[in-house]
Amino acid sequence: MDYSLRELECFIAVAEELSFTRAAKRLHLAQPPLSRHVRTLEEKIGAALFIREPRRISLTAAGHLFYEETRHIPRRIVRAGDAAKLCAEGKTERLRLGFVSAVMTDELVETFRKFRLKHPSVQVMLHDVSPSDQLTAIADGRLDGGFIGLAPEERPAGIRLAMWSKEPLLCFTPPGHPLSARKSIALKELADESFIAVSSESAPAFANHVRDLCAMAGFRPRIILESPRAQAVALMVAAGSGIALLPAALAGVMKNSVAAIPIKGTPTITHVFASPKDRPNPLLKALFP
Repeated sequence: MDYSLRELECFIAVAEELSFTRAAKRLHLAQPPLSRHVRTLEEKIGAALFIREPRRISLTAAGHLFYEETRHIPRRIVRAGDAAKLCAEGKTERLRLGFVSAVMTDELVETFRKFRLKHPSVQVMLHDVSPSDQLTAIADGRLDGGFIGLAPEERPAGIRLAMWSKEPLLCFTPPGHPLSARKSIALKELADESFIAVSSESAPAFANHVRDLCAMAGFRPRIILESPRAQAVALMVAAGSGIALLPAALAGVMKNSVAAIPIKGTPTITHVFASPKDRPNPLLKALFP
């Protein structure tokens, strides 16, 4: 980045005040140096950011775009400094966790609620990320842990896995589907159906689990559509594109849009929580006492 934080502050102040005079007053800066900072910024970017007229100024198209991309940068830098200072003083901490939409059950929400009551100063940052990307981010140190769904078939090096919940798989069908009124269904009855599935690239363990269950029932699922997110799969079912095998938790989210039918034999999935072996965040013990 060739331009300075001061130049960005001057530009943002002028963009928001639409006045060099008011912007200079806001920054406690004389107007000539403020104008120089903005001119220097424009020269570095190679584009005019303001239309200057005798009695008014306005943003150019390039100025509007640059403002939208940069307007939060100074605040974020201030917040980052404040967070670092508080952390060093032991006054606040941050827990960065990944999750997939299929695991957002009432039980998990209650876990976060209890954690928040006991640790009000801790910032819990949740990121909706696919299981494979969560594992990469945990290994890289960008996440402290993640609710990844099923355990991967090959455990990644340096990752600890712990079981935290289990739930049944259900057969999701569109409203009005011939199977939608059934009280229960055997997997083998789905052999001729068109399936929508969670992609194996984003959730390989779950995708393989569904295929293995179908193989045990004597057929290979005819998958016509895939999505990296289980909730998107449920939405495509609701739209009438096919059926799907999905965790029971999604039935509550989609209760007015799909039929969720129990499967005979009650196949289940076991959800695991992934965290780094060598540098676990101590707050994880408070999350799972």
